[in-house]
Formats: sequence, C-alpha cells, structure tokens
Amino acid sequence: MNIAVFSGSFNPIHTGHLILANFVSQFTGIHEVWFLVSPCNPFKADENLLDEKIRFEMVQLALQDYPQFKASDFEFHLPKPSYTVNTLDALKKSYPEHNFTLIIGSDNWTEFDKWRNYDKILDNYSIKIYPRLGYRISIPPKYKSRVEALDAPIVEISSTFIRESISEGKEMKAFLPEAVYQYINSKELYR
Repeated sequence: MNIAVFSGSFNPIHTGHLILANFVSQFTGIHEVWFLVSPCNPFKADENLLDEKIRFEMVQLALQDYPQFKASDFEFHLPKPSYTVNTLDALKKSYPEHNFTLIIGSDNWTEFDKWRNYDKILDNYSIKIYPRLGYRISIPPKYKSRVEALDAPIVEISSTFIRESISEGKEMKAFLPEAVYQYINSKELYR
C-alpha cells in the first residue's frame, strides 16, 4: 500500500490539514495518509506546545470520519528529537509491506538541505510538496523522479494563527473539525 506520511505538531490539527490530506488521498496514487504526531520538532522551540497525548487525541478526533486517514503516535516511541530520516527508516522496518512517501510544504522544501541526512531521505523515499504562499517550488532535475510538486489548493491556515486567535477570545469554529473544536472548548485549551 502507498502511505503518505504527514508529520507535524498538530497543535492543533485544523481543517487545512484535512483538506491537504484529502487532496493527496484523492488526486495522487496514495492509499492512506498517516498523521504522525511529533513529540517535538528539532527546528521549533515552542513553549505553547501542548502535551503530545493531548495533540494525538485531537488528531484521533479529527480523523474519526475519514477511513483513509490514520492517527499515529509512532514517533512517541522513537528517540527524541524526532528526525524525519529516522522516522521513515523505522516505519519502513516496522511496515515493510508499505511504500512510504513524505508530505511537506514548500516552506520546508526551501530548507530541506538543513534536515538531518536529507540526502538519505531523497535517495530512499518519495516526497510530495504542497504549495504555500510565498514559497516557490523548484526541484533539481536529479530529484524529479522522486520529488513531486502537488497542484493542491493553497490553504493558508496555521495552528499558530488558531492558537493566538483562541487566546484572544476569537471564535475559531470554522477553522477546526467539530470534534476538535468541542474538545478545545471543553478543556479550555490555548486560553
């Protein structure tokens, strides 16, 4: 099976994540999208990062009506920080029957050469890049067989925007899956 790995903090998961994953599962050769909740990001020091179990629970709630999406806590059981190359290798070892493709934004693609063992990722895995405003996708010819720029809709919703808006008392229901919205309100998160 062709699995897309969508890794992130998901702090919180929002409708933009679901729109992108739906595009990938419907318009590419991907069968399932696995949302890997990252315990920590080596490039981010976020004091607003909720506990990993809370973020994972929100992802589970968001995906409950999507059979082609899977919430995963796979990185919780790997050494920290979570380097993508290690995660992909561990997934390949644990699930040898699947082909794994990494999904990243064009903002991450512009910094990809700063990722740990990025060349190993490029040599061993496919990458699908989704567009972000202000970031042009340029793929060197030697990577064109493994790296694809997606013609996906640009959805500029960020978890940071949602967290900050909630903390300011703004109504963010339209930006969140209903179950996640209810969960955030019931637990008074990001206030």
